[in-house]
Amino acid sequence: MEHDEQPEPFSPPELAAVRRSVRSGRLAMTRRSLLRASALAAAAAVGPAALTACGIPPAGRTEAARTADHSAEEKRLAFSNWTEYMDVSDDGKHRPTLETFTRRTGIAVTYTEDINDNDEFFGKIQAQLAAGQDTGRDLIVLTDWMCARMISLGWVGKLDPSQLPHARTRLAAQYRNPAWDPGRVHSYPWQGIPALIAYNKKATGGRKVESVGQLLDDPALKGRVGFLSEMRDSVGLTLLDMGKRPEDVTADDFDAAIARLQKGVDSHQIRRFTGNDYTNDLSKGDLAACVAWAGDIVQLQRDNPDIAYAVPAAGYMTSTDNLMIPNTARHKRNAERLIDYYYEPKAAARLAAYINYACPVDGVRDELARIDQDLADNPLILPGKEMAARSHSFRALNARESKEFTQKFSDLTGS
Repeated sequence: MEHDEQPEPFSPPELAAVRRSVRSGRLAMTRRSLLRASALAAAAAVGPAALTACGIPPAGRTEAARTADHSAEEKRLAFSNWTEYMDVSDDGKHRPTLETFTRRTGIAVTYTEDINDNDEFFGKIQAQLAAGQDTGRDLIVLTDWMCARMISLGWVGKLDPSQLPHARTRLAAQYRNPAWDPGRVHSYPWQGIPALIAYNKKATGGRKVESVGQLLDDPALKGRVGFLSEMRDSVGLTLLDMGKRPEDVTADDFDAAIARLQKGVDSHQIRRFTGNDYTNDLSKGDLAACVAWAGDIVQLQRDNPDIAYAVPAAGYMTSTDNLMIPNTARHKRNAERLIDYYYEPKAAARLAAYINYACPVDGVRDELARIDQDLADNPLILPGKEMAARSHSFRALNARESKEFTQKFSDLTGS
């Protein structure tokens, strides 16, 4: 069977190229640190009417009719993704895992980096999907809360389990049953995105910073603390520190977390809410400690031995960017084959080595160790069971909640 074909081994030049890419600083401009902060800014810019559309519509929507599949006669697919979110050869001219997939299957992949923001991309395809028209895309990668919205609208079809033997068996346990897609019927994770605490040991005088409570209350950190401009991560970590579960957040819980953060703003404990620029401030020591994304921490630690991180005892936040196939895709089976390919250990390891976010695929340690042993041993990339058990996700919000929560967070951050 085609799914049982063995992946090609890494050639010595290929291994060397990956190692050079990992260690040369080319990965410092990661997808999440560059782009995630834009979501809140976009929401604030488009106004209340658009914000209302950001939540999940009322229950009762049914899945839209699926376009006929032309995979058998058209050996191709179109894949839309975020920038800096695919492995690239050392000379920047090749995408090795995609090229391997095409050599093996004969399926040509048109790969486009045309997703810069969840809301912006949704605006590009909304009218076509609502009208049942082909968007020209067979596979897309969006963040969990936007995936929830599209699934609820009936615009994403169910995946065929028989076409996903590797994905079904190798999906890590912590990603198997998100509330917005139980059992992963419509989606599979591309990467996990942990948010936790990072600190500069030189700037803290060698002291560890291990909780949101320290960030908000330690006078030694006053004016040198950063939180993220991503609402779900900053508020979610604050909720956890307060003994609340982000999976079950109520309006009162949310308001209490905002009030706690507001106190940190008013007392000037919090220096600012940041997007991608926290990495420079943390490395220089202008920020002594902050809420940070794991992929950025991995990068910073390679260049600065003073950068450390902590997984709070109360838990940490994880979101996911996810592979989905629109109902109007012409090449559903081809897209499913590509999803399944990225759940093979070799392809997953290559991707993890390049991106440095949390790999959602079990059984990649040996392959990743062949590329870089440090990456294989890094729990931010391959979290163990104990760390995975401390992961939490923000629950999906309805339209009213999304509008209200976003506005309150925007008021807090001044954005």
